[in-house]
Amino acid sequence: MFELPKLDYKNDALSPIMSEQTLDLHHGKHHQTYITNLNNFIKDTELEKLTLEDIIKKTSSDRNKSGIFNNASQHWNHNLFWKCMKPNGGGKIPAKLEKKINIAFGNVVKFKEEFINAGVTQFGSGWCWLSLHNDKLVISKTPNAENPLIHGMKPLLGCDVWEHSYYLDYKNKRPVYLENFFDKLVNWDFVESNL
Repeated sequence: MFELPKLDYKNDALSPIMSEQTLDLHHGKHHQTYITNLNNFIKDTELEKLTLEDIIKKTSSDRNKSGIFNNASQHWNHNLFWKCMKPNGGGKIPAKLEKKINIAFGNVVKFKEEFINAGVTQFGSGWCWLSLHNDKLVISKTPNAENPLIHGMKPLLGCDVWEHSYYLDYKNKRPVYLENFFDKLVNWDFVESNL
């Protein structure tokens, strides 16, 4: 059975960029609901013995298993999301990651613009991502629970653009949330470690 991961920081540690109230609801309620639903869906089935990644890949193209896929993928996405942030994050990107960013996007400024644009232009609920694809960095956006794993990519950084991740703090200003996420929350050491 899957369990809610413990955060590496206190619920008020990302404030004011992400408020304690938002983190309480997002981690303690939304993420927990995905896990509870997933565990209920897979109980006493062959999926119960699989890893989270294998459940995601096995159910992603089966419409009859969309409930399992959505909850499994959201659990995986959030596991990454919590690790992608830290108190007083943002700042200088580590050298190895910055070099790959410069190769893929020209420079960090262009990378930031493209990443934020992916999040801003994701219609409705979803995610924006920095992933590794054939040893090259790529930016993408996905609707709802979908993630780059099902497209053969390795996600390094993910930002949740579902309204529950920012609406209490930013109302309808998703671009401001994304800018603050990038500049003040991202744990670049963790993102580089995913390479």
